[in-house]
Amino acid sequence: MYAIIATGGKQYKVSEGDIIKVEKLGAEAGETVVFDQVLAVNNGELKVGAPTVDSAKVTATVVEEGRNRKVIVYKYKRKTGYHKKNGHRQAFTKVKIESITA
Repeated sequence: MYAIIATGGKQYKVSEGDIIKVEKLGAEAGETVVFDQVLAVNNGELKVGAPTVDSAKVTATVVEEGRNRKVIVYKYKRKTGYHKKNGHRQAFTKVKIESITA
């Protein structure tokens, strides 16, 4: 059984027991999070929502919050002496999928 959920502007295909990194949710480690934007559920037959599947939920537990590796952003224009170096670390929440109800 799997489901496709939407959170943080992205879509994820999840099954029970999966551990995924999503955009920061602002929840403490050990808390339970419910994703109610379920776009599709497959439990033998595929149910596709328009836009979401009614009465479908995915329950997950927060494992940890953190920040990803630094991404270097380097801007450069030739012949003018312009260059600018900047870094960015995106915050994430790691969650473990506990149950999928459809």
